[in-house]
Amino acid sequence: MADEVREIARAARRAGKQLARRPGPERRSILLALADALGRSEARHDLAAANEQDLESARDSVAGGELSQALFDRLPLTTEKLEGLCDGLVHLAGQKDLIGVATLTRELDNDLILTRVTCPLGVLGVVFEARPDAVPQITGLALRTGNAVILKGGREAQRTNAALVALIRATLAAQGMDPATVTLLEGREQVDSLLKQDGLVDLVIARGSGAFVRHVRSRTKIEVLGHAEGLCHLFLHASAHPRMSAAVAVDAKCSYPAACNAIETLLWAPGAEEALGLSIAALQEAGVTVRGCERTRAQHPDLQEATEADWSTEYGDLTLSIRGVDGLQQAVEHIERYGSRHTEAIIAQDPDAAAAFVAEVDAAGVFHNASTRLADGYRYGLGAEVGISTGKLHARGPVGVEGLVTYRWLLEGVGHVASSYGPGKRKFTHRRM
Repeated sequence: MADEVREIARAARRAGKQLARRPGPERRSILLALADALGRSEARHDLAAANEQDLESARDSVAGGELSQALFDRLPLTTEKLEGLCDGLVHLAGQKDLIGVATLTRELDNDLILTRVTCPLGVLGVVFEARPDAVPQITGLALRTGNAVILKGGREAQRTNAALVALIRATLAAQGMDPATVTLLEGREQVDSLLKQDGLVDLVIARGSGAFVRHVRSRTKIEVLGHAEGLCHLFLHASAHPRMSAAVAVDAKCSYPAACNAIETLLWAPGAEEALGLSIAALQEAGVTVRGCERTRAQHPDLQEATEADWSTEYGDLTLSIRGVDGLQQAVEHIERYGSRHTEAIIAQDPDAAAAFVAEVDAAGVFHNASTRLADGYRYGLGAEVGISTGKLHARGPVGVEGLVTYRWLLEGVGHVASSYGPGKRKFTHRRM
């Protein structure tokens, strides 16, 4: 098994180097061809058939307690999702090419020129749960940036993922590219083998629960970019506009409850009672089960009682906990303690309160008067995302093309040597060019 995965990684590395040498317009044409392929009726028929088989098996798994409803809700590959994927690929193809760009040119001395040039990371290993629509998103970003990618999705979407990768590899071949640029692993045991391919794989992207991301990190020497929990909050400040609060709360919770950028807890401060009341009414009308703290239930006694465990729970469904806080500072402290550093939002008409919230909350995304559901690579204009990083190094938030490139330092001289420079010797000019 290890030898098989090693050969896959070697083939991906060769294919990735071939892709990286291709000019930007050729890599762009691959994305347009893939968007076209995903739009064809015969391809959609095959994808729908594969997806329905996965959904049928997943329904049994949910009934048997082997699969959560939240993961099941991420499985459908709907026409709407496919349209969004096609649009994202076209948008991504239209973006400025980031490979081979000189981001700094500096003269160190006469005829000694230093240039910093962007380049692909190399081979990406992406391990993710559910979400088959992640396959074209990740692949599109990898191809646009000259990276090869080895994918491993969850078994709950195995047939859909296989159908998508088969379509992608056929598109690559039709474009004169090595299909090994994109490979799908099949068994769980192959993941452990993939994680041992340091030297061949340059970055592992892990998308799933916090426990899943920690599992991946503990088993590899390769750098890991983790897309883990999304325990997001919406804070209603005393100056919150009531109708705005209700509209944002419903969108942030109900538009896609299983998404990592959906809110799980609503916080409110004294003075926001009207905004709270309208929000609760709108959420309940949308089918949300609302749990409240003692302070919240004093005003809304019909709510279920929230427990300490609720503040650290990512429900992934139509359940929401509500907590009353003394003010902005206590809201920030709650988010610091229970949040996942994904996306946090405040509803406030007071610009000073909003500015303080934005300055003090430590998260990849901090929003003012906007739904946390807007935290998304496609919505940010990135074309797509390989994940939303809640870490602080390399990339943070939705990771698009910029998060998949690195750079090299190129130095051009005419026989220059380091020993020529120093006290009493030649001096560097360090002139920006």
